[in-house]
Amino acid sequence: MIVSVFMGVSLDGFIAREDGSLDFLDFFSDPGEDYGYKDFMESVDCLLMGRLTYEKVCSFGSWPYEKPVYVYSNGTINIAEDLSQKVFQVNGMPKEVINKFSNMGFNRIYLDGGITISNFLKENLVDDITLTRLPYLLGKGIPLFRDWIGESKLKLISNKEYSSGLLQSVYQFEKKEKY
Repeated sequence: MIVSVFMGVSLDGFIAREDGSLDFLDFFSDPGEDYGYKDFMESVDCLLMGRLTYEKVCSFGSWPYEKPVYVYSNGTINIAEDLSQKVFQVNGMPKEVINKFSNMGFNRIYLDGGITISNFLKENLVDDITLTRLPYLLGKGIPLFRDWIGESKLKLISNKEYSSGLLQSVYQFEKKEKY
């Protein structure tokens, strides 16, 4: 089981404005360039996202995912009827969730959402992260990494520069233990 993160982030480390807005991402859109997203999505079996991320995606209008989406939440979430065959709720401790996915036959999952990512990082469950840094300072907002995650050593796998000014780095986490 491989747990991967694919995330855009402002130069000062924010994934969204304080109100959850992602409008600053549009400043760097480049028609015809998906920044490796399509290839990444083809490599994953499912998505695991936090409740707040799920709610944000629902606000986009049309559902953007063909792969199964699991919403990680210990509370109740509302799944629209038209998404009931595509979106599922999962709860439990991060290691339990990974074991459930492994037992379901998943090989690689896409982990999304700041709090969810930090919770899985804290448990040493993230294998790699593709971080696309935008040359933009938000000053304040929702951080990608929370202060409770602790320390992690990473190995740089690759860097790629884009004409829009974005820099994409792929890192692999050095694991202390395997799950």
